[in-house]
Amino acid sequence: MHSIGEMGRDSGLGVSALRFYDRAGVLPPARVDPATGYRWYAPEQLDEARLLARLRQAGMPLADVRLVLAAWSGGDTGLVPRLLDGHLRRLERELTDARGALSAVRARLGHKESTMTTTTRTARLTVPATEFAAALDSVRFAVGTDPELPVLGGIHFDVEGADLHVVATDRYRMAVARASTTGHGGERVQLTVPAPLVDAMRALLTDGSPALLTVDGDAVELETQGRRVAGQGLGEGFPDHRRLMQLPEGRRVPLDVPALRKALAGQDGQRCALVLTDTVTVADDAYDAFDAYETGSASDGDRVGVNPAFLLDALAVGDDMLLEYVGPKAPLVLLRPDTEDAFSLLMPCTLDA
Repeated sequence: MHSIGEMGRDSGLGVSALRFYDRAGVLPPARVDPATGYRWYAPEQLDEARLLARLRQAGMPLADVRLVLAAWSGGDTGLVPRLLDGHLRRLERELTDARGALSAVRARLGHKESTMTTTTRTARLTVPATEFAAALDSVRFAVGTDPELPVLGGIHFDVEGADLHVVATDRYRMAVARASTTGHGGERVQLTVPAPLVDAMRALLTDGSPALLTVDGDAVELETQGRRVAGQGLGEGFPDHRRLMQLPEGRRVPLDVPALRKALAGQDGQRCALVLTDTVTVADDAYDAFDAYETGSASDGDRVGVNPAFLLDALAVGDDMLLEYVGPKAPLVLLRPDTEDAFSLLMPCTLDA
C-alpha cells in the first residue's frame, strides 16, 4: 500500500489534490484508517493517479475525467478514445475562437498605436540612498521571470513631481513603493529598468548618502559616493499600475507577521492556500481541519485562495503589516499601517484541486 504522501510524490498530484479527488469521488483510496482517517492507496492506483494528473494537465473537465477513469479501470477500450477525441476537438474550437478574438484585439491596438505620440523622457533628481534602497527591496520579489514577457522582467520607475514610485509585477502579484526626491518637480517620466541593472544600483545604496538618478530617453544612470552604474531600460510599455491599483475599499485586519510566516513555512510547495480573513487563518487546502495560525474572532470569515510562496514573499518586507480583503475574486492587499505608499497585491487562486 502507498501512503498519501508517497502517492502524491510518485503521481505528481500532491497531497491536497488527492484529498480533493477522494472527496469528489474520482480517486478514493483503497483503505482509510478508521481511527486516524489516514488514506492508503493500492499499488494499481498509482497508474490511475498518473493518468488523472495528465488529464487535468490537458484541461479535461472533472466530469469527463471521471468517465475516463471508470472506463479505463473497467477495461472499456472504446469509450476512452472517444472522450479524448471529444476533448481535443473542444480545445481546438476554443483555440480557434481565441485566435479570432486576439486578432481583433491586435487590430484595435494597432489603430491606437498609430494615433499616439512619443514624448521624450528626461529627468535628473536626487533621492536618499536609504529610502531608495528600502523601496527597491520592498518590490524586488515581484519582478517577472517569464521570457515571453520581458517588459515585466524589471522594476518600473515612475517619476512625477517630487515622488519616485517603483513598481514590479509578474501578473500574479504587484508591489509598489515610493521614495521622495528633489531636483525634478517636472512632468511625469517613466522607465522600466531591467532586474540585473536594478540589482547593480541597489548594491551602491549602502549608506544614507544622496544618490543622483538620471533618466534620458531609454538610458538610466545612478551615481552615489563617486560610484556609478548605468545602462538601458527595457524600452517597452509597462502596464498602467495606477489602473491596477483601483480597487474598492476593503476590510483591514492586523497581522501577526512572525506567526503567519511560521504557519506558511511548510506550505511553500503548495499551489493555493486557503485564507480565512476574519481570523487570518491559513491552511494547505479548503477541506481538512487545521490549526495553523489565527487571531481575532473564531468565525470562518471570508475565504480567499492565495499562493503561499507569494504570500511569504510579501510578508518579508516587515513585521508590522495589515491585510486588506476586498472579495474572493479580488487581489489580496498587504500594506504597512504607517504608510499607504508601500503595498503589494496578490492575485487570488482557485480553491479546488
